[in-house]
Amino acid sequence: MNNNQMPIGVFDSGVGGISVLKELSCLMPHENFIYYGDSANAPYGTKDDAKIKKLTEDAIDKLCSLGVKAIVIACNTATSIAAHSLRKRLSIPVIGIEPAVKPAATNHPGKNIVVMATPVTLKRKKFLELTSNFSNMANIIPLPCPGLVELIESHSDDTQKIRTYLKDLFAQFENTKISVVVLGCTHYPHIAKIIKEAFDYEVEILDGGEGTAREAMRQLEAIGELNNSENKGKIEFLSSKSDEKEIEFMKKFFESYQPRGV
Repeated sequence: MNNNQMPIGVFDSGVGGISVLKELSCLMPHENFIYYGDSANAPYGTKDDAKIKKLTEDAIDKLCSLGVKAIVIACNTATSIAAHSLRKRLSIPVIGIEPAVKPAATNHPGKNIVVMATPVTLKRKKFLELTSNFSNMANIIPLPCPGLVELIESHSDDTQKIRTYLKDLFAQFENTKISVVVLGCTHYPHIAKIIKEAFDYEVEILDGGEGTAREAMRQLEAIGELNNSENKGKIEFLSSKSDEKEIEFMKKFFESYQPRGV
């Protein structure tokens, strides 16, 4: 197999990164992908840094053993903790993801911007630096969402628990007009519609999936490894849960997710 026909490895702590996978496949339909979700160890957002780094590195090593030409870390928490060391160790491109704070602040100067993310992501130096770079442009409000990943991972079609969670979460903004909600975890785009409906006025929803997909394409193009096949690419789903239901759940998420940016 030529290098340019090798698959792109996409990693997340569970099913959340499938939102990024959909962006990638829409932008680069001829590429092959291997998606690996570490659902057996999800969520990452409640673990310490050393554990997250070890889990991420083990998962990426697994993808590399399958012969991928690039890695996309479709998890904000894993990106913030492990991306730097992986880039130093691996000879293939490693593309991470970060909350879409820059476009939110640039397009909504002086407005209130809520950044939903896991507690670990919001505490990281990388996130604090990101928000400080744009804090003079807009009022950026970090909003930790403990337990939300678990609700999304639960495989339940009953959204009432999520709606109740969001109602309680956003109650603190009853007297604050929010212009943008930035989804700082790749699980959250799967419930973007429900998040939008939690407000009784129009709120823009942004996530980093589109930017990550475009950066992956840019890096592959720069090294001449975009797939030159005219055939539609194949997608393989893998999970650390040895459960066929998990794979079916991933496929269902992939088919149902509608990217906003591509």
